[in-house]
Formats: sequence, structure tokens, C-alpha cells
Amino acid sequence: MAHGLATVLVVNDSSARRYVLVSWLSQAGFATLEAETGAEALARIGADPIDLVVLDVLLPDLSGYEVCERIKTDHPATPVIYVSAHAVGVADRAQGLARGADAYLAEPIEPEELVATVQAVLRYYQARQRAELLADRLTRLAQTTLAVNSAPNFPQLMTAAAAGAADMFGTPAVVLAETIDGMSLAATIRGPGAVPVLRPWPLEEDDAPIGSTLREGVDPAEWPMHDWEGEKELAVGVARPRADRPPIYVAVPPRALVEEAPVVRQLAQALAAAVEAQRSLHEEHRIAVTLQRSLLPRRLPQVAGLDLAVRYEPASAETEVGGDFYELVMLGDELLVAIGDVAGHSLHAATVMAELRHAVRAYAIEGHQPGVILDRVDELMRALLPGELATVCVLLLHPGTGRIRLASAGHLPPLLISDGAVEYVRHAAPLLGVRAERPADLEFFLPAGATLVFYTDGLIERRDATIDEGLAALARCAERVDEDLDAFCQRLVVDLAPTEIQDDVAVVAVRRR
Repeated sequence: MAHGLATVLVVNDSSARRYVLVSWLSQAGFATLEAETGAEALARIGADPIDLVVLDVLLPDLSGYEVCERIKTDHPATPVIYVSAHAVGVADRAQGLARGADAYLAEPIEPEELVATVQAVLRYYQARQRAELLADRLTRLAQTTLAVNSAPNFPQLMTAAAAGAADMFGTPAVVLAETIDGMSLAATIRGPGAVPVLRPWPLEEDDAPIGSTLREGVDPAEWPMHDWEGEKELAVGVARPRADRPPIYVAVPPRALVEEAPVVRQLAQALAAAVEAQRSLHEEHRIAVTLQRSLLPRRLPQVAGLDLAVRYEPASAETEVGGDFYELVMLGDELLVAIGDVAGHSLHAATVMAELRHAVRAYAIEGHQPGVILDRVDELMRALLPGELATVCVLLLHPGTGRIRLASAGHLPPLLISDGAVEYVRHAAPLLGVRAERPADLEFFLPAGATLVFYTDGLIERRDATIDEGLAALARCAERVDEDLDAFCQRLVVDLAPTEIQDDVAVVAVRRR
């Protein structure tokens, strides 16, 4: 703020003295207001924009010390200079400064001394206000950066960015960026506390350089996605992380700028980094899902006397892929059914899943029974994949008789539905990767018309429910088995899995005719 734009309130009960002080300040380029009493001064400070107070120590109603204390309590950023026409000792000056004054002048006062003191105090306060404003904005920048990097998807990243910009600068704001899928979105907000509006908006080609820049004097007509309500120009932060990426923009009114503090540009740069991180996560997820799907069975076997169906849903695009797998293959006159889940969520978990699936197939082809298959896979894991853990359920089913031999390694129990009754087939055993004794295989028969359902934990686990509640929900949902077994599996996923799938979901259904 240049001092010519500053407003000074002169408080003095002597009209002659007020006239002199006001004349000196006016000639120096300050705007002035006047008050005769302490009460009048306090009222004006609450109603008028005042940058500094020149205050007489002796007033007819309140002492200048008391008036100063009240000003500093209610308006701590308003500087106060005492002016005393009476004899002033060291104790008076000390008391005045101790009770909040920024300077103490005593008669006789020269015009140059008054003006120089006012200018010096204003410079200090302006520098302090600028430093406080910058510190506050940098704090809010850090908060906004955390919010956008924590956003689970691109739309929420955009709205968090717009809300953070409005809160940071105290102004309207627009954030414009291209989504991971190539569609550009604009997030607009009218000011702090308002709700951001997200809408598609075309992103024109821009030869912005790599890095971040600030464009000033931008015509608001170039940003018509928002009503700028009479703003004459805009400041636009532009960030481009790579030559093959489109820029990201943050547009605000120029009053949001702090001289020599490129916070708008820094915000755009932080947003570009967050968008790039989401792109990388999305790409890794896409690669992992492609790998995972390529390693799962391409088609189900056709088995006389059995209906088979599978439903597999990878975790949502904002979540790391898991290590769920299943297997269905005829080996001689028996159907091998396996389902498992490797601990962890990552591309690594998907590759471990592939190794376990192939190991289960290999040992089954050698003619081993389910328990032996799991023993050998466990030895393989502990030798070649130390530290990895997985749950697996393996069974061999004879379609003609319905005879089943089943072994589990810590996997969730299959659900048996027969004549409207539902029960879980439990076979407690340690996970793969843990050296421990395993129980003998479980043997039972699958009656004609009965259905076995195998699944991974993504189908039933919820953050707001226990595992027992999830199992009970599955049992209720599966009481009725659809004639179309594919539709049955689909219904289980739709009814039980959340909209945003946080973990892979695999469901395998086997029905004996």
C-alpha cells in the first residue's frame, strides 16, 4: 500500500490541534478522518477503513491508553501513534508503548517528524501483513496440496483444488485440466466456502513451456466458464509437467497475487504433480488388470452334468489391483476347482497370483489330491517366494457321483445351497506361506440340484461390518439360485460388492444337475 492511499484517523479533543495534524498529513498525501473523543474514535474504527491512528493521550471521556488497548484488542493490525501536548517523562512513554502503541511523539512536534513516523510505522505494518498473508497462503497451499494428492479420483482432485484456491486467496477461482481419459474439466468456485462446480470444458492447444509460469493481465472473456462479476483482468498460473502433457491452469483475480511470491504458480505446479501421479497410478492399474485377466482362464470347460459360472471384477481404477485368481479345468474324469487370494494389492501381487495358479494346475495334473497340492504349493512358496502369504481353496469334483475332496489353506469357506438350505463348508487350515500342520482333506457329496459358491474376500468384507456379518449377508443373498447361473453370480456381485470396489472380487459357482 502506498502511503498516498493510506487513511489516518486523527483523535484529539482540540479542534485547533486536530486541524494542524490533519493539515500536515493531508499535505503529505494521506487521507484523513477525525474524532474528538475516545468513544467516537472507537466507533469510527469499527465502521471506516482506517490504516493508522494518531491518538492524543488525554481525551475528555477515555484515556488514550485505554482507547489504544481497545483498538489493539479488536483490530490488532491497526497501528497507533501517541501524540501528547503535555510534559512527557520516561514513565509515560514506557506506559504508552507497553499498552500497545507503536510510537510516542511529544510536543513540540515538527511536521517532518510526524510524517516520517507515520510512514515508518505503516511500512512496518505493511511488511508484517504481507509476511503474515504469505505465511497463511503457504500453509493453505500445503493443505491444498495434501488434499489433491489424497483425492481418490480425478473429479475429487479438481474440486479439492478449486476449493483450496478459493480458501487460499479469498477470491473466486477456476481450475482447468485434462482428465486421464482425455476429457478436459473445469472446476469453478465463487469464493471461500462455496461449493465447487465441475463441468466439461474444452481445453485449447497451448504452447506453454515445461515447468510453471504466471500469466497476468488475462482477459476474463477468455475464461467464460465462470461469471467473474466485473473483474477487469485475471492472473493465470500455468503448469506443464511434460511436453506430451497438456497444461494445467489456475485462474484467479489479480488481487490474489502477493508481490514476489508466486503462490498461484506454485499451486498450479502442485496440481500438475498430483494429476501426473494419478495418471501413473491409473496406468499401473490398467497394466496390472490386463496382466491379471490374461492369466485367468479364457473360457470355462463344458462338463456334462454341471453348470459353471464365474464373475470377476477388478478393484476400481483408483485402487491397486489385488491377487485374486480362480481355476476350473477337467483332469480325467474330475473337475479341478481352485480359488485363491494373494496377500497385498499391487502389480507384484498379480504376478505372485500367476505363479500360484500355475503351480496348483501343475501339481493337480501330476495326479495329487487337494491336500497334497496345497502342501507342495506351500513348499514352493516358502522356497521361492519367502514372506508371501496366500489363501487357497482346492477341490476335485466327480460330476457323475457328486463326490468331492476339498482342502483349504485359510480361504473363506464355500457356500453350499441345496433345496433352499444354505450352509458353509468349513475346513480350517493355515495360510500358504506358513509352516504348520494341515488337516486331512474334507470329503462330501454334492447332491443333484445343489450349488457350491466360491468367492474371495472382496465380495463380503466391509470397513463398517464384521466378517461374520458379511458371511451372513452372502448366505441370505444366495438362498435363491437363479436358473441362469451367470445371472446368479452377477446378482451376488451387484448386491454385495460396493459401487467403488476396493478389492478384487472373484465368484465361482458350480451346480450339479
